[in-house]
Amino acid sequence: MDLSVAQGRLADPRTDGRLESATVTDAAPLARWLAVAVGVLLALAAFVIYMTTQTDRFYDHFVWQAEAFRDGLAAIRYPVFGTGESPGNHFFQDVLPVAPIDGVERGLLPFPPLPAVLLLPFVAVWGVLTDDQTIFTALAAIDVAICWWMLGRLRIQPVIRLATTIVFAFGTVFWYTAQLATTWYQAHILAVGLLMAAVGLAIGNDPVAQDDEPGFDDPDAPDGGPWPTAPALGLRGLFAVDARQFVAGFLFGLACTSRLTIVLGAPFFMLVGSGGSWWRRSWSAGLGAILPVGALLLYNIISTGHVFHPAYEYLYQLEANGYPSLGYRPDWAVEDPRYIPQNLAIMLGALPESFPARLPDSLGVNDTLVCLEPGAVRGLFDLACPLAVPGDKGMSVLATTPAFLLIIPVLRRWGRSRLVTGAVLAILIISLVNLMHFSQGWVQFGYRFSNDAVPFALVLVALGFERLAASERRFAMALGMVLVVASIAINAWGVAWAVLLRW
Repeated sequence: MDLSVAQGRLADPRTDGRLESATVTDAAPLARWLAVAVGVLLALAAFVIYMTTQTDRFYDHFVWQAEAFRDGLAAIRYPVFGTGESPGNHFFQDVLPVAPIDGVERGLLPFPPLPAVLLLPFVAVWGVLTDDQTIFTALAAIDVAICWWMLGRLRIQPVIRLATTIVFAFGTVFWYTAQLATTWYQAHILAVGLLMAAVGLAIGNDPVAQDDEPGFDDPDAPDGGPWPTAPALGLRGLFAVDARQFVAGFLFGLACTSRLTIVLGAPFFMLVGSGGSWWRRSWSAGLGAILPVGALLLYNIISTGHVFHPAYEYLYQLEANGYPSLGYRPDWAVEDPRYIPQNLAIMLGALPESFPARLPDSLGVNDTLVCLEPGAVRGLFDLACPLAVPGDKGMSVLATTPAFLLIIPVLRRWGRSRLVTGAVLAILIISLVNLMHFSQGWVQFGYRFSNDAVPFALVLVALGFERLAASERRFAMALGMVLVVASIAINAWGVAWAVLLRW
């Protein structure tokens, strides 16, 4: 898309390409249709690449959950031993066994149920034979188009919008997430798309959020000062709801019912969105979010008798005692600050293993000695003798996606831009709580928990890239593109190894 068109201006060939003013009605339709076409092409390209690199795996917890919902139950049939014509689920570990119902053994899944709700119409047709992987891989491709739309709400050049969208699609662990699309990654795929839609709506309805606003004074408040107190506003004004921010909050809440940790990104919607003040933004988005989040809590209470699902503690003890090599501590809590140091080492410091003597044995099938013969030649994708392989516990976010370094130029606007401050706060709080979790996503390529905060991070990447490009230094744009290409190359390498190792 030509930048002049995106900015509502048209180049006139009679003036040697100089930009002449044009009305928004002249340029906007062309820009809109061109943007839609680019979004569709990006989604199609993503779908083809995701499907081409897809790994066949059979962790389909949400299919069984949807089947249980169809029967009016929360507990799935478990364990089920498959036959040649029908799949089973006896190998699932993430299930809390409960009392049989009508003579059928049952179990409860700990995962927020929105992905299962999405699968209901498909399971109604195909039952437990539903190809949930392909369904969610297609949804992941749609997420790429949503990312393109979300970034279009920012005041950035089209080339930067395109580059940042491509970074998301192929330069982050979302590529691995999309091509694998098993239970845990299905939750990420659905949550990321909903969160990007919420973020895009909030930004689009708050055009001044991108500007520097010292003190975050609210333009609608008297004299630009703090928002009026309840007596000044009156109860009716204090509790007035902004419909657009309510919708953004509702989408945010829906995302939380797929990945609960996302709820910690709430400060973003307090600072960014329509409503004219931090109070009205917070109140409106909060009302929208509480509907799906409240429904999730009610579901937990009805199905388990607890606000927080007890299957998490059961799973924790099972994994902590069953995999001592992972460093889990059964005597610690599921969420425990003492896990932060070892998990931070994964998030920021874990690198591929160079010149390995063994392949990762995560699945119990790859514990193979390699390169035993003197003078053996190592290859980039040689299972017998590789140059390097990714670690199965995870890999540094910055090593996986060096394009995240583009966030740095925009950090100076912390405390001056509501958009930057809100995005940084969301990333920090979500990441902190994720680091307290006993598990960081094993077995995986990269660091899958980064998906929870990636919509906020992409906003900062785009703004940082734009700021770098605006510096007009000769190397600035080239540096940004190098980071983009490096991110894509690293994730292509990681996905290739994930396929080879059957992760």
